[in-house]
Amino acid sequence: MAFGRSTREEPGILRLTRGGALSTLERVAILVIIGGLIAVDTFGIVLGTGADLLTSLVSIATTAVFALYLWSPVVATLALGIMFGVSFLADSASEFLLAAAVAAGMVMRLGRTALILFYAGGFLLAVALVAYGDARVPAGVGIYLIIATVSGVIGFALRVALDRGRVLEEQLAERAEREREAVLAERRWIAGELHDSIAHHLTVISLHVQMLDDAEMSRRSQEAIGAAAKKAMADLRFVIELAADDGPRSAGVQTGDLAAAVDEASGEFEAAGHVVRRDGDLRDGRLPRIAEIIFARIVRESATNVLKYAGAGEVGIRLDVDDQAAELTVSSPLPTEPRRELSSSRTGLNRMAERVVGASGEFSAGAVDGRWTVSARLPIT
Repeated sequence: MAFGRSTREEPGILRLTRGGALSTLERVAILVIIGGLIAVDTFGIVLGTGADLLTSLVSIATTAVFALYLWSPVVATLALGIMFGVSFLADSASEFLLAAAVAAGMVMRLGRTALILFYAGGFLLAVALVAYGDARVPAGVGIYLIIATVSGVIGFALRVALDRGRVLEEQLAERAEREREAVLAERRWIAGELHDSIAHHLTVISLHVQMLDDAEMSRRSQEAIGAAAKKAMADLRFVIELAADDGPRSAGVQTGDLAAAVDEASGEFEAAGHVVRRDGDLRDGRLPRIAEIIFARIVRESATNVLKYAGAGEVGIRLDVDDQAAELTVSSPLPTEPRRELSSSRTGLNRMAERVVGASGEFSAGAVDGRWTVSARLPIT
């Protein structure tokens, strides 16, 4: 059970514990009605066709009080109470009840539960005082109760309708936000897939294009370019199929075979002139599937970085597995001089770290004893 106030409301549930809020249309309508009634009373005073001056002034003041509901229902209700006392002095208390009955709709529309109960009690008291204080009124008291009831029902109905509309707008806004976040997540996923697969193949192609002028490496580079281009097309087709609305999300999911990833990377390293040293059993049965998938991704991304930046020498790929954890290490010689001008966004290192840390593992990458070493350790228990 959760304690505290929820900020979300279910459709159709009215919260009387907080005040309502007038719409722009309601505000304009109220001001127009107030202005019209005040104008009628004013013309009556000027033309001398209405009630006596004091009664007319009290009527104008009572009507003007309704404008306070646009600002504060509590202040407006207190002001109506004051006007009720003034109406006794002007001998117009019975006329005041009509305004108070109409104001019941404003209280139901805007007030909190406490204000609604307070107003209901005050209105009934005012009716009783007028009924027993003025012998002319008792026969007609019931009409004010009916008017107050009708006005209150109308105010309550407007409150329910507008509250439901507001809740619906909030739900539509939340849904639109969730859809926007889903689109952004899909875009990030597509960008990640493109980076992890196609960017790697393009790096291989870019590397071997620069080796075509070398007679000894030319043929090997041509073969590597052709193989990388085919793989890039296959990966691009895979991403497009997964990104399509009707694409089978589970049909073409990459397996993340660590041994296959190491074999592919080793071939690319050797084609680039590196000697490859592999240590450890890449098919160790203790290696969990999630660890194998993450390690395969790390090998792929590390291969991209090695082909871009590594100096001449041996590239090492080592896997150590025990009953507690599995650790993959990929190391390569640091360059002794600036190498090929290949762009880098450093996205790869961040994505490798996110994958490992997300699986409760440890990740490190940096220069160690003249070599660039990437290390990922994942628990297997």
